[in-house]
Amino acid sequence: MKDVAVILAAAGRSTRFKDPYQKKVYASVHGKPVWQYSAQLFADHPRVGQIIMTIAMEDQEMVQEKFAGNLTLFGVEVVLGGAERSESVRNALQRIRPGIALVAIHDAARPCLSRQSLNQVIEEASKHRAAILASPIRATVKRVDPTNHQIIETVPRDGLWQAQTPQVFRTEDLQRGYANAKGNPTDDAQVIEKMGIAIRVVEGHESNIKITTKEDLRTVEGILKSPARTRDNPFF
Repeated sequence: MKDVAVILAAAGRSTRFKDPYQKKVYASVHGKPVWQYSAQLFADHPRVGQIIMTIAMEDQEMVQEKFAGNLTLFGVEVVLGGAERSESVRNALQRIRPGIALVAIHDAARPCLSRQSLNQVIEEASKHRAAILASPIRATVKRVDPTNHQIIETVPRDGLWQAQTPQVFRTEDLQRGYANAKGNPTDDAQVIEKMGIAIRVVEGHESNIKITTKEDLRTVEGILKSPARTRDNPFF
């Protein structure tokens, strides 16, 4: 039953990555572009029937020249994104095929997603309508005055979680939510929250980091090089 579509968000500007030659999702890690790690994981999943990757207009020619074969191999469709992430998701939602029950949105800059986490979040969304991966905040959190960089207070971290991706929702809910959404939500779960729909949280692995800086890329290289991450390992 291939009833899940995946939207790989790869249309960002990568400003904080600070590489004048390439964006983070196209950087090579052990001989493969960052986006391909999660695309391959999704393509191997028995319930995934469609993969759509949003890209920036200025990257269109480069993506076709460098990655056309990879995209075809994993059945990835390319859709042009917008100026904001929410616009990119809207564009991708218009390409969802009939018969798709769930949509999973995933940051293409998170190449370390495990098979186990993917299975769990899809299963929870199937049962409960909406589910996301997230990790509990363990560090001490301070609220800081942006004008003078002084601490205002220590924020109790009980119940605070840091959202990850994939975030998985019923197709009709997400399409209706984005049709009525105003502004630019920080993530897709926020769109569903505003509809009054309860969202289940599945604890994700701390290794499921999003590449933002060059230091993050080096961390990811270490994670993906780990001998524990093999196809026979459920945490792959």
